[in-house]
Amino acid sequence: MSVLLEAAGVTLAAGEIVALLGSNGAGKTTFVETVLGFRPGPVRLFGEEAGDLAVEARVARGIGYVPQGRRVFAGLTVRENLEAACALPSAERAARVAEMLALFPMLGERPGARAWLLSGGQQQMLALARALVNRPRLLLLDEPTLGLAPVVVTDLLRRLSAMAGEGVGILLAEQRAALALGIAHRGVVLRRGQVVRAGRAAELAADPALADLMAGA
Repeated sequence: MSVLLEAAGVTLAAGEIVALLGSNGAGKTTFVETVLGFRPGPVRLFGEEAGDLAVEARVARGIGYVPQGRRVFAGLTVRENLEAACALPSAERAARVAEMLALFPMLGERPGARAWLLSGGQQQMLALARALVNRPRLLLLDEPTLGLAPVVVTDLLRRLSAMAGEGVGILLAEQRAALALGIAHRGVVLRRGQVVRAGRAAELAADPALADLMAGA
């Protein structure tokens, strides 16, 4: 199993889901942004040093990103959002966009709808489809369940599990430890930017000290 990510003592392999846990201010978003290249820091991606690589170069090597708050292009349609995110030549772009619309039926039913007209759950699926349109090897998600209805959260987590089963490595930054550990293989707890606990997901979920570890920033 190839290692896709190594940063600050956190490793992630192909087909693995790692839950990055912590309260607000614990450093989850900072960690994700460092992996992406928005912030400086030592990172190894796909077996190579990536500290000097620009964000665009890291994405081109196989990173997909779902930011906190979704951040889709509100004035563009569903299809236009996907087209804007797709880095393939125009001859291949249409087929890849069609693949995403088929993969996410709630989007496929409304390809011409402006993103601002979508529900929160639909916007989150659009954000996920945008991240997947280039077929990443490593998927980074920052608080993807925030503000979503339980049925949408269940669907999202099911999809993430399926992606891992197809070999995608997933870093899932979440405050909701039980949800994240329910699908993760391993978990890492951050506090003030430092790893304070790491281990198998089932062991962390059963640890009575987990709530205390996650309390406070």
